[in-house]
Amino acid sequence: MSACRSARLWVGLGAWLLALAAHAACENVDSVPHFEKSYANGWGIDERNTRFQPASSLSADNVHRLKLKWVYGLGNPTPRSYPLVTEDTIFIGDTGRGLVALERETGCQRWVFEHEGQMSSAILEGWIGDRRVLIFNDRSEGVFAVDAVTGEFIWHWAVREEPVPTYSGTPLVTADVVFAPVASMEVGLAVNPFYGCCTTSGGLAAIDINTGEQLWYLPTIEEEAKPAGSHFFGLVQKHGPSGAPVWAAPSYDAARDLVYFGTGQNFTHPTTDTSDAIFAVEAKTGKVRWVRQHTANDAYTAACNVASLNHPNCAKPTGPDVDFGGATQLLRTLEGRELVVAGQKSADAHAMDPDTGEVVWTTNLGRGGIIGGVHWGLAANEAMGLVFVPISDKGIESFPSPGEPKPGMYALDIATGALRWKYTRPSRCEATECVFGLSSAIIAANDVVVSGTIDGYLEVYSAESGERLWSHDAWRAYDSVNGIETVGGAFDGHGPMLADDLLLVSSGYTYVGQQRGGNAFLVFQLEAGDE
Repeated sequence: MSACRSARLWVGLGAWLLALAAHAACENVDSVPHFEKSYANGWGIDERNTRFQPASSLSADNVHRLKLKWVYGLGNPTPRSYPLVTEDTIFIGDTGRGLVALERETGCQRWVFEHEGQMSSAILEGWIGDRRVLIFNDRSEGVFAVDAVTGEFIWHWAVREEPVPTYSGTPLVTADVVFAPVASMEVGLAVNPFYGCCTTSGGLAAIDINTGEQLWYLPTIEEEAKPAGSHFFGLVQKHGPSGAPVWAAPSYDAARDLVYFGTGQNFTHPTTDTSDAIFAVEAKTGKVRWVRQHTANDAYTAACNVASLNHPNCAKPTGPDVDFGGATQLLRTLEGRELVVAGQKSADAHAMDPDTGEVVWTTNLGRGGIIGGVHWGLAANEAMGLVFVPISDKGIESFPSPGEPKPGMYALDIATGALRWKYTRPSRCEATECVFGLSSAIIAANDVVVSGTIDGYLEVYSAESGERLWSHDAWRAYDSVNGIETVGGAFDGHGPMLADDLLLVSSGYTYVGQQRGGNAFLVFQLEAGDE
């Protein structure tokens, strides 16, 4: 037997023994989760998407006591699920396996709702009468509701109005309604030069949580796409307008009964005034109250990344692709004024009047670009009057962005947009996967801000100064509680979660920018101390 084959056998035997031990340790776990307390009322912790966790004990004084508690091995190198935490259970999407309920103390499985598709959202809590339910997205199939206690399937919804939708943004649950963001696969399908790009738009749907029936659907482009030229000697018909997908979780304004969300770029010409824009819509009807566009004439598809081929499905002129990929926020200043705040891939942060959409301030923090600027979302500490803005500013070689990258964490005054502090550091190494930047969503609590970085570090910063207080290098192998081979990678996507004395985050993301994949769901806990 060769040495190589022998080594593989020993590795396989080791993995089997580890899985056997993990199974034995979890044999007697109670299958029933409890819900006396849960730690989020939406993707943004609350309906306003502040991403501030009031129920966290993590602070600048005790962060040094954070220790790794356990690791769960996920089934995909680009995890896209955000956990829901209760007093004794953690619910997390495990792509290819399903929605998993894990005992909070040990990571042992209580139950699993088996589902083969890509889990792409936060896990949300809601009610159907007296029945507690969990809501989540499948990126291709739409929105699902399952029983929170048993994992039993209840209903499934998918948009009827769009032929090739994708569901990347987490829904928003308010009382009896689920608001579901809708994007389009055409941004990627356009890479095929024989595809007649493009006819679809993004949108927002309202769904009855009791039945899964659609109440209304608002497309971001009302005008139907029409023929707009052709290529390959007239064999492939082009269309427009199209695009303006909705990539992220909406925020909710209970006093005004408005839902706010951002849109992406157009896919084709002619462009519309609803791309790269913020919408305010009436929650009951879907009627548009106002739209504020921040970048006009931005038309782009993934075909534009194949610049060397002069791809026929790349819109010309080609826009910078600086859409709103992250969630909107409804924030309050120290003086009590409310503002709609959103970060853009242009590396701009904007604040708007919630009644009119009038721009109150705009602050540019970097060069932005196709994978630059703000990706997943901001966090705020309203008691300190600060909004925290993560900037990626990573570039793609075939689609360069002008200017110097300025990746890092920025703290802005909510009322004025003035810069209060910034944090940056050198990249881990010179390789593309080592580039420093903040692409994932972030979270704040007490006097700290927590972020994962593209080059594999989980970091905690002082909310007052931006000083880095603690970090964990995730580029390593982990022993997992479920006994599968587990490694960490880039931090991206929905980002960290805080609950009580826990810090939870998924590590690994291969989706864009040659980042390092991984499948580690990490759970840290504050060790007991005298502070």
